[in-house]
Amino acid sequence: MEPSTSLDSAMTTFTGYQRSVVALLAFLQFTVILDFMVISPLGALVMPQLKIVPAQFGLVVSAYAFAAGASGLLAAGFADRFDRKKLLLIFYTGFILGTFLCGIARTYLFLLFARTITGMFSGVLGSTVFAITTDLFPYQMRGRVMGIVQTAFAASSVIGIPVGLYLSNYWGWNAPFLLIVAIGTLVGAAAAHFLRPVDSHLKMHPDRSPLHHFWHTISTPRYLQGIGTTGLLATGGFMLMPYSSAFSVHNLGLSFSQLPMIYTITGLCSIAAGPLIGRASDIYGKFRIFCFGCVATIIMALIYTNLGVTPIGLVIVINCLMFVGVSSRMISSSALTSAIPLPTDRGSYMSISSSVQQISGGIAAVVGGLIVSEAPSGFLEHFDIIGYVLVGTTLITLVMMYFVNQQVQASAPARPSSTVA
Repeated sequence: MEPSTSLDSAMTTFTGYQRSVVALLAFLQFTVILDFMVISPLGALVMPQLKIVPAQFGLVVSAYAFAAGASGLLAAGFADRFDRKKLLLIFYTGFILGTFLCGIARTYLFLLFARTITGMFSGVLGSTVFAITTDLFPYQMRGRVMGIVQTAFAASSVIGIPVGLYLSNYWGWNAPFLLIVAIGTLVGAAAAHFLRPVDSHLKMHPDRSPLHHFWHTISTPRYLQGIGTTGLLATGGFMLMPYSSAFSVHNLGLSFSQLPMIYTITGLCSIAAGPLIGRASDIYGKFRIFCFGCVATIIMALIYTNLGVTPIGLVIVINCLMFVGVSSRMISSSALTSAIPLPTDRGSYMSISSSVQQISGGIAAVVGGLIVSEAPSGFLEHFDIIGYVLVGTTLITLVMMYFVNQQVQASAPARPSSTVA
């Protein structure tokens, strides 16, 4: 039986190979997420040098996301027909190539092309990483694994973005991309050397065409339930985060120079909390930790979005607590929903799920822009409404995740456990 909340199972220790796999996957995720995140703060340098307007720069950012979403859908039919290690290395090589093109871009159109190429390959990487994690680690250990792998999000903001901005100030806006290429090349070589083939799913794969396999995934009710739940889960953060820096400056009364301190401390808090949250989800139950994360997110989001001028210390505390709530939701939900697909459908399921999250996040960012308006002074109006929308989506996902958890528990006897040597 795969799902279990047994303390003995949850306390199973990692083998040496498992530790190496987790470290490789976390570092690989770090480079992919850093590449996605670093472009936004470079806007102040990119726009004047390439002589483009904010709308054109916005297209550069969105081209990556939409290309990632599209490639995940297109690859879904093929995702379970190959050794996952080979699939990971092929798409990671394409990601490095796209990032290198960003590093040598000198015109707007070339940068737009480069970001599209990068997005096309990175769109499959995240789902492949989670498919490998699910294949190699039993359900009772996935919370801890997800907790470590997902610290890449926090690490990219704490370590990567400040370093990227520092390099861009001295060597130009292309420099951070070339640094990612250098690091990514080493990570890719390490993965090629140390990661063993991940092909156990091929031995049980039904004889389906890619189109049939894609259709099977999107027409299976329990798969749609999980995909819909994780898709909605991404909307709240995408509504809130794009406007948080402007809200901090114009509504909370902080200065631009104080923002790096807020992001750094919040990121460090997330890095420290991630593995603890993952371990707690294995010991006390994924759904229980998800419930805790929902409650914490709702409380802190309501407080945060209704703040006026606030001392920086209090802002940091509120941000840290809110991100603990968000991390609790994301880590526990990733571990819980990993038990939904059968081994033969994991790659397809996770590719589609990742694509839906990308697309729903993009839509949420647009909706957030329609809700928020900016006064002549820069003050953001109706920001509290985003908080109420986030509360609504959080409550809906809580109900949806309850039924996902029920479905996982009900199907447990039919599921083989994942193992890794």
